[in-house]
Amino acid sequence: MLTALFAAFVGGIILNFMPCVFPVVSLKAFGLLRHDGNTASARSEGLAFLLGVVVTMMALAGILLAARAGGAAVGWGFQLQSPLVISLLALVILGAALNLLGVFEVGLSLQRAGEISVGSGAFVRSALTGALAIIVATPCSAPFMASAIGYALVQPPTVALAIFFALALGFAAPFTLISLFPALAKRLPRPGAWMNVLKHALAFPMLGAFAWLVWVLAQQAGTTALGVLLAGSVALSLAAWLYGIAQRRQLAGRGYRVMYSLTAALLVAIIAPLPGVMKPVESTDVSVSTAPIKWTPQTVAEQRGHGKAIFVNFTASWCITCQVNDKTSLSTKAVKEALARTGTLYMVADSTKFNPDVDDALSQFGQGGLPLYVVYPADGGAPKVLPQVLTPTLVVNALNQASGKKA
Repeated sequence: MLTALFAAFVGGIILNFMPCVFPVVSLKAFGLLRHDGNTASARSEGLAFLLGVVVTMMALAGILLAARAGGAAVGWGFQLQSPLVISLLALVILGAALNLLGVFEVGLSLQRAGEISVGSGAFVRSALTGALAIIVATPCSAPFMASAIGYALVQPPTVALAIFFALALGFAAPFTLISLFPALAKRLPRPGAWMNVLKHALAFPMLGAFAWLVWVLAQQAGTTALGVLLAGSVALSLAAWLYGIAQRRQLAGRGYRVMYSLTAALLVAIIAPLPGVMKPVESTDVSVSTAPIKWTPQTVAEQRGHGKAIFVNFTASWCITCQVNDKTSLSTKAVKEALARTGTLYMVADSTKFNPDVDDALSQFGQGGLPLYVVYPADGGAPKVLPQVLTPTLVVNALNQASGKKA
């Protein structure tokens, strides 16, 4: 258990540097830069970020463990299998990007609207940043995390929650420590006019995260849901613009209530149709480059021990690491040639939409989340689990060994 706790804590620290989390944690980094000499406010915001991370992590872990106890086969990142969650998350991130671009302000007093300042809402804003960071972090799988989460999911609830708590502490540790210890904060650049440029620049990683979520939604729910989300995004942008105008009119002492009412009406119009539209659709299209066989436990059982190796790619469109491995390793010429030369059966287990069989398999192999790569030897021997970060050489060697053929 101590090993799992340590692995979860270290994995949480590394998670800060994963590409799917960077757009959100960069907001926290920007927040730290605002506190020039204000130790109390820096500590308050750092603790708020820690609170948001821990509460959200424990809530997700509690839901995950409760669902599994009730017989549901769900795993790490389960909430991103819901098109409704994906669409709402995309709209939140778009709103954050518009805020960074200065279209409207959040958490700033009207007397300071448009300036780089801490503002009275900093505590709540920092806590929400922590919550958002954890929600978008779940598709990522940092080193040491998979084994720790896999271990947690087969332990009693108290042990499992302790491991998830360690993961949350590791994730929040870098920013919280800098906030709590002024000596570390002194090493950060001093605030200045350049921060306005940085604030605007940080909007573009957020827009990149928004584009990724839109792509994931298209894989999950089809073109109708995609069209609704895009229309909602335009409406949200209009609402943000109207809200910004209302803020400036209020600051100038002019009428602003009509603008706020229009903003509220637009937000209701955006959110209301989402539950009825954001539903998974059946699709036979899978995003792989080598002709795959659709994975099922039954298919694997039927094909094992018949003289052909089997390579199973457990993947999902919302899994960033999966997509990187597909482009850098599984789609390369060397791996394609090795699959053909060894006669290996290539199977894809897609968990973009909820697939209980995939989650059962993850539990079977002691993995808490995606990606998972399993090679079954041609002679029917014990399967081998490959590392979560692939290289073409690693895959080719595994295929050669499993098939009993030399390169």
